[in-house]
Amino acid sequence: MKILILNGPNLNLLGKREPEIYGSQTFEDYFTELQFKFKEVELGYFQSNIEGEIIDRLHKAQEEEFNAVILNAGAYTHTSIGIGDAVSGITTPVIEVHISNVMDREEFRHVSYISKYTAGIITGFGLKGYELAVKSFL
Repeated sequence: MKILILNGPNLNLLGKREPEIYGSQTFEDYFTELQFKFKEVELGYFQSNIEGEIIDRLHKAQEEEFNAVILNAGAYTHTSIGIGDAVSGITTPVIEVHISNVMDREEFRHVSYISKYTAGIITGFGLKGYELAVKSFL
């Protein structure tokens, strides 16, 4: 199985940005733990602060025959019709992940332009949400 983890804007700041919400671990360190835990899975990782790069990577994930995508689009979740369209336009299944419980935050975070097109949503379990998403695909 081949799974791409795709992170959006500001997730490169994990471990530094608002540790009370997002924790103190960098995503790179967590990704290494995931690779160790799921040795039977080929995990890919891509992060961008640029909306178009995220859309391009979703398209490329299908071309590269990833079996699944775990997508944390960050703030683009609540603003990007383009990322929602990209998810709806590929046949690769996508799970939407959020580190924080977006329903317990500002009202604008309660709207997702992506959820309608995903296989599911995992929110509020911290970085463990990525592990839960990998397990759901297995």
